[in-house]
Amino acid sequence: MESLESIAKEILQCKKCSLHRTKTKYVVGSGNERAEVVFIGEAPGREEDERGEPFVGSAGKLLTDMLSMIGLSRDDVFIANVLKCRPPNNRDPLPEEIEACGGYLLRQLEAIKPNIIVCLGRFSAEFIFRNFGLEFSSITKLQGKIFEAEAWGKRLKIIPLYHPAAVLYRPQLRAEYEENFRKIGNVIKKKQKTLSDY
Repeated sequence: MESLESIAKEILQCKKCSLHRTKTKYVVGSGNERAEVVFIGEAPGREEDERGEPFVGSAGKLLTDMLSMIGLSRDDVFIANVLKCRPPNNRDPLPEEIEACGGYLLRQLEAIKPNIIVCLGRFSAEFIFRNFGLEFSSITKLQGKIFEAEAWGKRLKIIPLYHPAAVLYRPQLRAEYEENFRKIGNVIKKKQKTLSDY
């Protein structure tokens, strides 16, 4: 079985699309390789590009706060993006970039085999839904709902949420966002209770 480390080595040499020419650092992903929960964003932003780590700017701080609210730290989960290089000026990822880069994320997920995938934002949700046989409509309609899919010989939960940056732009979404994170916390607790019943 592939390790996260061997996938990371490959990402650090990647020239599959033109983004490798404009990026500062590859942003491979970080966290626990045995994580029960994986959070997936769309692409690195400016601060991520400078530091080579996902979700380290103000959106990352909000994500960290939400995690601690449900008793998790960044070391408990794995955080990655669909794209491993920053698109210039934080523009949206292009279909051909997602096509070129998405395979790395799928391999990372295969290596971790999480029980829960949380998609942060439209591009992430669209990509994950497509690859796990679910139908994507819009992030506004689907956010906060819990979907089930089959992978790696088990059932897993997929939860689409707004990207934390969207919540920073629209503070009125904050209360609902916190509520949705509590849902994630409840799903984890339920899962742990089921496991402890054996």
